[in-house]
Amino acid sequence: MKICLIAEGSYPYITGGVSSWIHSLIKGMPEHEFVLYAIGAQEKNKGSFVYELPENVVAIKEVFLDTYFREEAVPDKRLALKEEEQKALLSLLDGSEVNWAAFFDLLVRGRLPSVGDFLTSRDFFDIVQKLCEQKYPQIPFTEMIWMIRSMILPLCLIIEGGMPEADLYHSVCTGYGGITGALGKHLYNRPFLLTEHGIYTREREEEIIKAGWIKGHFKDIWIDYFLNLSKCAYGYSDRVITLFGRNKEIQIELGCDEGKIAIIPNGVEVEEYQSLPGKELDEDGAIYIGALVRVVPIKDIKTLIQSFALVHERIPHAYLIIMGPTNEDPEYFEECRQLVASLQLSRVSFTGTVNAKEYLGKMDMLVLTSISEGQPLVILEGMACAKPFVTTDVGSCRELLYGNGDEFQDAGIVVPVMHAGQIAQAMITLCVEEELRRQMGQNGLQRVSALYTKSQFLQAYRNLYREMEVQPWQASGLS
Repeated sequence: MKICLIAEGSYPYITGGVSSWIHSLIKGMPEHEFVLYAIGAQEKNKGSFVYELPENVVAIKEVFLDTYFREEAVPDKRLALKEEEQKALLSLLDGSEVNWAAFFDLLVRGRLPSVGDFLTSRDFFDIVQKLCEQKYPQIPFTEMIWMIRSMILPLCLIIEGGMPEADLYHSVCTGYGGITGALGKHLYNRPFLLTEHGIYTREREEEIIKAGWIKGHFKDIWIDYFLNLSKCAYGYSDRVITLFGRNKEIQIELGCDEGKIAIIPNGVEVEEYQSLPGKELDEDGAIYIGALVRVVPIKDIKTLIQSFALVHERIPHAYLIIMGPTNEDPEYFEECRQLVASLQLSRVSFTGTVNAKEYLGKMDMLVLTSISEGQPLVILEGMACAKPFVTTDVGSCRELLYGNGDEFQDAGIVVPVMHAGQIAQAMITLCVEEELRRQMGQNGLQRVSALYTKSQFLQAYRNLYREMEVQPWQASGLS
């Protein structure tokens, strides 16, 4: 079977949990061919892969959102849009139910000279004017039309670019990735599988609320826009996979049909994390706190550093080792370095990208201070090498450490998001209570060995692919 696997903002350009998951899935399914549809942020990253693509990746289509802003057009044309096409665009912008079939066909069936012509046409001008009159009369029209153009230009060009033909479309997020999966189903009437690690709509909403460059009612428009993208993916999908129960509840709240949703957790090869290199003999007394994490704002490295400053006051022989790429957000990384310097923390180090297995065995505990997560693969990796965790209460962290009605005991301590004091106290507790560290580490190893193995994860998807291959899938039915 040929599977078009759609990734946005992750594989194969950056490391991280989602990228590792994609790589493991492809390598673990040598019986299938994969066409990789990779959506990236910047064209300068074209061909710059941090993963060696497995042999069963038979093709890759790279799409970069920044290239779209060079689209040229002849302004003020009349394109004679059909009424249903005008309504589809207006509903996308005002947050109401979208006729995605009409919107897709407008952009891929040769109805328009170009996306640039569309976004500078009199027809588009009239639609935005109607939006302002009906819903946002207080927003200046010139500000509105420029914002709407920049908002939907990447979407329009992704749709205009079409999709490679495949037997199955599998997107690992909603958003633009979900739209491309829905487009594949619309064009070829092939099954569409959606896997959500985190909840894309909620993550974008958090970013939009915090964004200083988006003002007033524009925030509402952006939030509605991303919600509509997710609704499209949910509507066209034949199966929706999430990683844990709370995510399923949120998907239902956002409009996904409960009958489509199944839970398949992440998994790791537990045996690969046994007998990792441990501490050197001359490291007596040192306590190593590790954070295997990308240095980006959503991981809240600043709160981690502030927490460690409190730990260091009580445990002067503690060290914080932050392991992971630092080049994804250079400005944020520099702010973190300056914070370390201002707090005079000589025992904090940034390793950059590392082979995790060379470091994990040397840690006494691991910590994750993210403000948003799905089901972090790093926690499963840490549990597989019997390391206790301190994590913030996001995603499935509570379920991983405390269990979900299983027979295993606590594998760490869960603390509130952005609460440096409680994060520090949890780390101090594990620093001073060696037996608790050992027992929590063993509890985690038992839980991951029983419930979160790589073989379980791969078999679940193998069965799902087989089911979707033989089912006589019908057209979506979305109007």
